Amino acid sequence: MGRNTRKRRTPLATKAIAASAALALGGGGLIWANFYASAHERNNSAQNYTKAATATAATISCPDVGQKLTNVPAKAQQGVATELANLDKQITEAYARLASTRQAQSNDPGFVQNAIIGPLKEKRGATIDRIRIDIQRVGGTFDSSLSQLAACTTLTADQTTAGGGGQNNGGQNNGGQNNGQNNGGQNNNGNTAAPSASASAGQPSNIGGQAGNGPVAADFVDITKVQANVKKTRRTAAASTGTFTTRCGVNANKNHNTDNVIVAPGVANGAHHLHDYVGNQKVNAFSTNDTFLQGGTSCQNKNDLSSYYWPVVRVQDGTQDFDQNADGGGKEGNVGKILTPVSAQIKYVGSATSKVVAMPQFLRIITGDAKTTTNGLANANAHWSCTGFENKVQLTTQYPICPQGSNVVRTFAFQSCWDGQNVDSANHRTHVAFADANGNCANGFKAIPQLTMRLVYKITPPVIQNGAVKNAFAVDGFPDQLHKAATDHDDFISVTTGNLAAKIANCVNTGQRCQ
Repeated sequence: MGRNTRKRRTPLATKAIAASAALALGGGGLIWANFYASAHERNNSAQNYTKAATATAATISCPDVGQKLTNVPAKAQQGVATELANLDKQITEAYARLASTRQAQSNDPGFVQNAIIGPLKEKRGATIDRIRIDIQRVGGTFDSSLSQLAACTTLTADQTTAGGGGQNNGGQNNGGQNNGQNNGGQNNNGNTAAPSASASAGQPSNIGGQAGNGPVAADFVDITKVQANVKKTRRTAAASTGTFTTRCGVNANKNHNTDNVIVAPGVANGAHHLHDYVGNQKVNAFSTNDTFLQGGTSCQNKNDLSSYYWPVVRVQDGTQDFDQNADGGGKEGNVGKILTPVSAQIKYVGSATSKVVAMPQFLRIITGDAKTTTNGLANANAHWSCTGFENKVQLTTQYPICPQGSNVVRTFAFQSCWDGQNVDSANHRTHVAFADANGNCANGFKAIPQLTMRLVYKITPPVIQNGAVKNAFAVDGFPDQLHKAATDHDDFISVTTGNLAAKIANCVNTGQRCQ
């Protein structure tokens, strides 16, 4: 994320319509002690409480500088990556200040702007200028308009709630193949939900969740109430119809960290949330291509040294896990019991319209967007469903409430077109792309085996009562992203030995079912 850099994709299915959320909410709204009313004021209206809450800054929204950097000289890449990680750190620190100063905000209408947003703009401006210096020092060109991205704003609860906005048009599904174009946008249908039970020191939260940063009731929907939305793409006679399945386990050995070697190499806690890792067993912020080759693997096929990693799912049942006092964990709003998938299927599939070429060694792909709450849905690629419903309903902006006996399913379908030259790009998007609505790659791009992943979780269904969600589950994320379902994403680094990449491509091209 030259050619148009806007991501071309359609998820496995279109997102649930906002009306479904209303069914899950049961007409409930935000009900909490009016923190902004004095003890002698008489205001018992739930409607007034809701208005007070939605008028409060729920989170901080900052332009994503990294997405705009499409050409960074090789000699500047490490320095730029470090500065981009600093921008993320600045936002998380500003969000923590926003969440911990509700009393001061109620006493001073200008507090947020003067004490949080203003200083944040100054820090971001200085960081963006260091990015400029890094690029220009080695002879690169810097777009001066990026300096305008220093300014941030705040979003209220009704501007961050699931549903509304961002329609995904023309969803297609063919064995995990995503085709089409997403005209995503911001979610703001105005629904709200109950506060966190652990809101600090008499400061109730208006964005729910065990840590006060989501999810809320509107982030969930009863999947049995959602209209079927999965469509299929037709294959042509030239399609590559084979599959290659690699068995790499479910991370039962608890291989976790909060780094992200793709986006923030050399920066500890660069992700600000916890990942599950399967495949390569020595992946952290400081890994290199050389260490990947020495990393060993959890995969049964020992030639598959690829790294497959994704944010953990937690159930917010009031318990804490090992990282409750750690960066990327409880210190940054990622709380609750970490759930291990009961199954994890990793499968490579073919193109609907052509043969594929082998993936290049060390190809990096990120699918989805961890920042959709503030970026909008243009790069969203989350797919949530339940066993028994996957071929009928796929959700992007809400988590499913599954019926008795059904499990929660997360599905990922990665970009399947490669520019034929680069294993990564400055914004980690533009070297790969999704096929178009007809299944074709853009001019200059080549079809590669499409990586698909299916993670299944056994979760006690959340319950919506009086506008509050109990036993909520959510993916880890940046604290300011409020644990929205659309922020789900997945990461992949292709590392193989023994000519495995070519074998995968051949299997797919010849219509075999290999593993």
